[in-house]
Amino acid sequence: MGQALEKVTGEAIPALYAGDDRAARRTLEFFTAQIRNSNTRKAYARAAASFATWCQAYGISELHQVQPVHVAAYIEGLQIAAPSIKVHLAALRMLFDWLVIGQVIPVNPASSVRGPRHVVKKGKTPVLAADEARALLDAIDTSTMIGLRDRALVGLMVYTFARVGAVVKMRAEDVYVQGRRTWVRLHEKGGKRHEMPCHHNLDEYLHAYIDAGQLGNGKGVLFRTAPARSGQLTDRAMAQADVYRMIRRRAVAAGIATRIGCHTFRATGITEYLRNGGKLEIAQQMANHENARTTGLYDRRNDQVSLDEVERIVI
Repeated sequence: MGQALEKVTGEAIPALYAGDDRAARRTLEFFTAQIRNSNTRKAYARAAASFATWCQAYGISELHQVQPVHVAAYIEGLQIAAPSIKVHLAALRMLFDWLVIGQVIPVNPASSVRGPRHVVKKGKTPVLAADEARALLDAIDTSTMIGLRDRALVGLMVYTFARVGAVVKMRAEDVYVQGRRTWVRLHEKGGKRHEMPCHHNLDEYLHAYIDAGQLGNGKGVLFRTAPARSGQLTDRAMAQADVYRMIRRRAVAAGIATRIGCHTFRATGITEYLRNGGKLEIAQQMANHENARTTGLYDRRNDQVSLDEVERIVI
């Protein structure tokens, strides 16, 4: 069982959760069957392993010995940011709930433990001004397949607010024509399918790339890797890390000092949409957010207001 968990999370089952076969099996089921998102699974596995290590250091070797005071002490002692602490607490609450339902332990020792207060009204994602985003796109040399790919990829994230995780999963068939307009189909986290019409610039970028690469509308991946200096695309999909490295290279080439990342274009697109009269509830639909409050974290229009006011200090 330990090897099975290690294969999907990178962590073996700690001794705390493997006191008997039933506890070990239930723990394995939690991480493999209950948690479907791979990133969440790995984060929760690290949190559960960290708590098990803490328990071992304090002589707690069995699940039934864990009390709310132990969970509270562990949470209190974490020297990490508040959002990360909340992830640790959420992982323990969900795991112990699962063990309670499976009758491995009688009560959830983490249910009554409160995490740190953390209020976020504005996201931390670096955002580009419209002219900076335009400069980055224009700086891409589109005389090569790599340039056409990179422009289409960045444009897709800007004009559809797409997450990079959904972008790298796209197939050629996910770009299609409906009602004389090009649409894109995004496979978002949680298994959600999200469809968006293309901005006219994005329409141009996508078709220039697809036509030059003769990608058609088949099952092949849309955004493909290219071996160093070959200039030729492979049949393999780009990973999120590939996209990040590409963005950093393109930003440096365009003279952009802001340390941008993949999520920058989602925040930039949402901000510019709202700045030009768009409605928050429509932005929420376009971004495929469950809550408008989440969309509001990407709204950075007030950054410009603050800058204008600061410049009033004439000394």
